[in-house]
Amino acid sequence: MPPVENDSGKKELKSQIQALIDSNQVIVFSKSYCPFCVKVKDLFKELQVECNVVELDLMDNGTSYQEMLLEMTGQKTVPNVFINKKHIGGCDKTLQAHKDGSLQQLLNGDNYDYDYDLIVIGGGSGGLACSKEAAALGKKVMVLDYVVPTPKGTTWGLGGTCVNVGCIPKKLMHQTALLSTAMQDARKFGWEFDETVKHNWDTMKTAVNNYIGSLNWGYRVSLRDKNVNYVNAYAEFVEPHKIKATNKRGKETFYTGAKFVLATGERPRYLGIPGDKEYCITSDDLFSLPYCPGKTLVIGASYVALECGGFLAGLGLDVTVMVRSILLRGFDQDMANRAGEHMEGHGVKFLRKYVPTKIEELEAGTPGRLKVTAKSTETDEIIEGEYNTVLIAVGRDACTDKLGLDKAGVKVNPKNGKIPVNDEEQTNVPHIHAIGDILEDKWELTPVAIQAGKLLARRLYGGSTVKCDYINVPTTVFTPLEYGSCGLPEEKAIELYGEENLEVYHSLFWPLEFTVPGRDNNKCYAKIICNKLDNDRVIGFHYLGPNAGEVTQGFGAAMKCGVTKEQLDTTIGIHPTWDMIIHYVNRAGSSCLMGLHRISIF
Repeated sequence: MPPVENDSGKKELKSQIQALIDSNQVIVFSKSYCPFCVKVKDLFKELQVECNVVELDLMDNGTSYQEMLLEMTGQKTVPNVFINKKHIGGCDKTLQAHKDGSLQQLLNGDNYDYDYDLIVIGGGSGGLACSKEAAALGKKVMVLDYVVPTPKGTTWGLGGTCVNVGCIPKKLMHQTALLSTAMQDARKFGWEFDETVKHNWDTMKTAVNNYIGSLNWGYRVSLRDKNVNYVNAYAEFVEPHKIKATNKRGKETFYTGAKFVLATGERPRYLGIPGDKEYCITSDDLFSLPYCPGKTLVIGASYVALECGGFLAGLGLDVTVMVRSILLRGFDQDMANRAGEHMEGHGVKFLRKYVPTKIEELEAGTPGRLKVTAKSTETDEIIEGEYNTVLIAVGRDACTDKLGLDKAGVKVNPKNGKIPVNDEEQTNVPHIHAIGDILEDKWELTPVAIQAGKLLARRLYGGSTVKCDYINVPTTVFTPLEYGSCGLPEEKAIELYGEENLEVYHSLFWPLEFTVPGRDNNKCYAKIICNKLDNDRVIGFHYLGPNAGEVTQGFGAAMKCGVTKEQLDTTIGIHPTWDMIIHYVNRAGSSCLMGLHRISIF
């Protein structure tokens, strides 16, 4: 292509060059043989900064590009470097900027007069923690949060999944179910009451949602007190430092930020079969459902599936759980199966090795009647069943596909929408970070997101170097008999260390509180996994029993400190408590594993 000489051609060329500058955080106009260009390219490679390189000598119209750059910048030589739309100059100026520290500031976007120092996309626990911490450190911060309604039209307020449709309402409804068991136990302890006891779904739902509403309001007040600007709008990148915010009325507003934190979380996955979105609900709908769900089919074997199925059964409902393969994938399978067996022993029915193929409405109503067709995963068998409610709990998908991340240059795993980050939660774009459930290969837990958000803000603005520790994170599944764990499942421990290098200690037990009512004799279970190559250090803790969260928390702290089996053995337990059992667990293979005798140390 010959050099551009006419005005329209020059305008078009200038527009092309400007588009390259605007759409790339770092762009280097270079010549492949130039040693000074090589120095600059090597510098960015060393800094692990992705830059777009335009090799002028390899282009047909490279001469025209160089002449236009001279007109635009006053510089004819190469390399010609731009960072965040700002012209830096050649090799000497770029190296000097690196030497005096200004290059990093330029890469961070500190050279531009942005609307905000930090824009957080997502108003869940992690996003709120990060935004408030950054504001406390003197930064100008915005939080954008917008809940896309479910297919059933359910929406909620500020606070994310945990507060609105996750941990908080789940635990409160789990507690409702535990109270039913407590009332049955109460008679055995001497409490006399003759009136018929029944549960009112609407009373529970209203009480739970009133409490959640108070939390929503509290978060808004907290953001206001911290001078964080909260905007109820859907955010989408249009440029690396610029987003478009669209509110519920469709009004669009644009904001720029020096840095961004992505904290958009996940939403329940649907099945992709006829009738799933039309007739089924998910956990996003369950906790504010305006009517008692009645006879319920829970599809899935995730912790959400078992927790919801468990508390619905505890309220006296007819509950069936349809399982495609295994329970609680990723958790210790011995413990998962024991939790499932306990549920089955208390009235929850399990349809194992089946997947649904079609959902049909037989009768509309609140609830109505639905027909579910399913097929076996092992044979050609087809089964049908009728239910009032079908709850889908087969996993969750990262909310990243509509954020315009391609316009910001952020890399995303195309298979699952998760975002890879380094050990400082930084994406491949230096000024964009991500925290919470959308991270690839990280824990999907609220306390993890909160910790990561706070520590990230302190590193960005407070001079801290402390990073979030994703190892030995304690967690609890609130099934009817709760399951707490920290560290490695037995299967993963064997994979990493070899079975011959592990010692597994365990015990069945019968809590004192269960003895008078005479229930669940020897159903609770504790197990610890120790690494023989490392002084019997505890690398896996697993507990199935009452108050698993409270029990597991303390052992999680001990594992952070590198606790060994000997240290557990020499620690005096509190009598009579549930977690005292950990100090009396036996080696694998002893008679208690086979249930040959009762372990009741209380």
